[in-house]
Amino acid sequence: MAAAKPEFTDAIALLKADHRKVEDLFEQFEKAKDAARQQKLATQICNELKIHTAIEEEIFYPAFQGKIEDDTLAEAYVEHDGAKVLINDIMAGSPDDDYYAAKVKVLSEEITHHVKEEEMPSESMFAQCRKTDVDLVALRDQMLARKEELLAQAEGEGLPAAELRVLHTA
Repeated sequence: MAAAKPEFTDAIALLKADHRKVEDLFEQFEKAKDAARQQKLATQICNELKIHTAIEEEIFYPAFQGKIEDDTLAEAYVEHDGAKVLINDIMAGSPDDDYYAAKVKVLSEEITHHVKEEEMPSESMFAQCRKTDVDLVALRDQMLARKEELLAQAEGEGLPAAELRVLHTA
């Protein structure tokens, strides 16, 4: 198993670090002027979000099933799927396409909303998770190991399209 990086004290710290990284990438995208830079940043944003949603959906969320409010988890899965629709669209497109920048902007807004619901004090998802008996350090180690696998895949053959879990498309 991968050694834990000391800057991530637990699973929630790891997820928050991912949030900050993606927020920074969205800011860079907004400032980017040339198409090549926009494409590179959009691809990086989408890959970061694919990896983040994977570790949340495969490891973090299941660990809290039945331990936090069901509605909180249900909304998170649906928010992920909404983001994945845009992620797949952005990955399939280019800055020359109509609505490309608008899709990245809307994705940024959706992620900002989702992060707020996970992180806000008191009854947010993370606040609820901290009140459970789940070992957040062990969870961090599982999530880091999976994240490293997915990062290697992204650098190698690339990540597949983001898979919707609860939304059904025609």
